[in-house]
This record gives sequence, C-alpha cells and structure tokens, in this order.
Amino acid sequence: MMPADRESLVSVIIPAYNAARYLGEALASVMAQSYNAHEIIVVDDGSTDDSAQVARSFPVHYCRRPHGGPGAARNTGVRRARGGYIAFLDADDLWLPDKLERQMAAMASRPGIDAVFGQVEQFADPDAPAGPALQLPDAGTRAGLHAGAMLIRRASFMRVGWFATRWHVGEFLDWYARAVDAGIGIVVLPEVVMRRRVHGNNLTLRSAPAGRADYARVLKAVLDRRKARPPE
Repeated sequence: MMPADRESLVSVIIPAYNAARYLGEALASVMAQSYNAHEIIVVDDGSTDDSAQVARSFPVHYCRRPHGGPGAARNTGVRRARGGYIAFLDADDLWLPDKLERQMAAMASRPGIDAVFGQVEQFADPDAPAGPALQLPDAGTRAGLHAGAMLIRRASFMRVGWFATRWHVGEFLDWYARAVDAGIGIVVLPEVVMRRRVHGNNLTLRSAPAGRADYARVLKAVLDRRKARPPE
C-alpha cells in the first residue's frame, strides 16, 4: 500500500462473520486495486471459523468484536478508519480492479459530490450447492445501491450517521434513506465496480423470513421518519 495523506486515503472496511471460505478472495480484490492509497480494516464479528487466520495472512488492520451483525461491524470499522474516504466490502463479494480509481476520479471531477456508486454484477458461486436460492430474478448487472459499491467522504458519512444495529438485514436501506433525507449528493457510475457473490448462504437469503420482516420494519421506519418531519 502506498502512503497517503488522510484526505486522499481510502479506508476499506470489511465486516467478516464466519467468512473464511470467501474472505481471501475479497481481500485479494482490494489488494489488486489500481488506486493504491488505501488501508484495509477487517472487523471480525465474532467468527468461530478461520476468518482471523485468513485476515492476518494479508497486510490489514484486524480487529475482533462480539457478534453484532454487519451494521455494528461496519460502525466499528469507521471508528478505526484514518482515511478521508470510506468504502465497504462484504467478505463474500469482490471489487473490480479499477473500482476505487474510477470513484476517486469522479470525486475529483465533481467536488460537490458526497458519495459515488457504480453498477453491481451478481454471480452464482460455482462451488455452492445448486438450488432455488441461486435462481434470483434480479441476477445480472444492476444499479449498485449497495454498501459494497459505494465510496463516500468520511465527513459526509458522519453527516448521515451510523448504521442501525437493530436489523438482521436492511441496515443499508435504512442508512441510504437517511442519506437521501440529509441531502447527500450522489453519483452512480455506469461501470460495474463490484461483483456480488450469490451462494445460498448470503445473509439476506439465510435470514428469511426474518429478513423479510426486517425489510418491512425498515421501510416502515423510513416512512414514519419522513411523515414526522416538519413541512418545509
């Protein structure tokens, strides 16, 4: 990793919970970035597998916390981050090599922008057991309003605030709605910046139907919050 001043440094935060099977590939995709001014923070969210050993085989900042879910793990990573920019990657997903370079270039060309997203390409894990869980109707490329497809200025992230920790899933939907309400300036690039691995053990699939209930609660909380705002 190249040394960088805080303002040009990107802090990459990877929450990992029993992710030893995939974590090495995720870390390799970050290490392969063409924009090298970044630090990698792996937050081990109480794993009971070999996630710690995998993380420590890479030049990363490793920390461990009691299991609290992806929102709590990401918050822990932000607290430890030194960079002026924040990026997230789930431990089972992959970045394209020019992800950070494209997004930092977009930031430089649009100084008033707070966050840059890109497109996300979903792919089925070739080693995962075949089954209905992998036959997703939204497979393929789509607009990447996903934590792993985002680069955001640290100050802008703090304007929005921490990820909610009370949901099994949907914490990014809640955060993104708060970002929109806060007037965060967002650009979505047309290029693919992230590959989302679908393997049947994804949290959104594994936690159903509890996950569907959480999504409904998140949406209700967003609507209630917006209804409670005083008229402009």
